[in-house]
Amino acid sequence: MSQWHRIKDWPLLPSRHDGPNVQLDMHLRSEVSAISPFVDKLMRLVRNLNGISGNEEAIEIALREALANAVIHGNQENSSKKVHVGCLCGTSEVSFVVRDEGCGFDIGEVPDPTAPENLESGHGRGIYLMKSVMDEVRFEQGGTVVFMRKSAKRRHA
Repeated sequence: MSQWHRIKDWPLLPSRHDGPNVQLDMHLRSEVSAISPFVDKLMRLVRNLNGISGNEEAIEIALREALANAVIHGNQENSSKKVHVGCLCGTSEVSFVVRDEGCGFDIGEVPDPTAPENLESGHGRGIYLMKSVMDEVRFEQGGTVVFMRKSAKRRHA
C-alpha cells in the first residue's frame, strides 16, 4: 500500500492563503527510515505548488522534526501505526498538520533546551526548532496533533 493515500474524514486545514490552494492528505508508516523519502517527496510537491521561495529550508527542518517526534515519541516506532499528514499549499503560505496515533504529551512538561542544565542533552530540541523556523506552531488534541504554518518571505522593492 502506498504512503500517498487520501485520508478519510481528515479535517480541512484552516486557510489564510490568498489565491488558489492545494490540499494534500497522506500518511507514512511509523519507521524512522520512512521519514526522509517522505519529506523529500512532499517538499518537491510543495516547491512545485507554492510560492514559498526562500523558506524551503525552514519548512523542511520543521517537517522533519514534527515527523520524527510523531514516529519516535508519539507512535513509539510501532510499524502498525501511521503518521497522518495534511498539507495546504497556497501562493503565500504553507500549512501542515501532523497527527500521530500515540497517547500525546503535555507541552508544558517539555524541558527548555536552552536552559543551562539541558545544553548537553542530545534530546529536546525538535519543538524548539519547529517554533524557531515556522511562523506558527500549535499542539492540539493532547499533543497528538501539531499544526505548523509558514508564510512566504516578502520581497522588498
